[in-house]
Amino acid sequence: MTRRTFPLLAGLAAVLLLVLAPPGRTPALVWNATASAPIGLYRVRPLGDGGPAPGTLLLVRPDAAQARLYANRGYLPWGVPLLKPVAAVAGQQVCGRAGWMLVDGRPLARVREADGQGRPLTAWHGCRRLFLGEVLLLNPDRADALDGRYFGPTPLTAVLGQATPLWVGRDP
Repeated sequence: MTRRTFPLLAGLAAVLLLVLAPPGRTPALVWNATASAPIGLYRVRPLGDGGPAPGTLLLVRPDAAQARLYANRGYLPWGVPLLKPVAAVAGQQVCGRAGWMLVDGRPLARVREADGQGRPLTAWHGCRRLFLGEVLLLNPDRADALDGRYFGPTPLTAVLGQATPLWVGRDP
């Protein structure tokens, strides 16, 4: 297998894993081929009763408007969930202002004005405490990540499960 065919086959495997999951059920395994987390195979389990902690990797279904934008811009195929780390949980203050995302007053990540192709990105603006049942998904180590910088807090009802790496390669 060449280096060029591997990403294509990996993407097809990810779609197959999602398609083969029974309707209304979360897939047990997913292949991440995006830059949001290390490329590789992840096990997905339901969230525990206590909810996720900061740093937990979650598999999340974007809402319809987000999914449409991601598909139209070629970021992610329609229907494919996002794999994102939790940056803040209920009770923490999250702010999107002046080109930064802050958690409890601490700057976590810069917000980009445009994607890699120069298309404008709409940043989430606001400043508030997260409610019970909400998280902020954000990867501060990836300047190009499509995360809470742009879609703000995420309801736990959008979470398909907690992802644990089984086999991962290098960071994207």
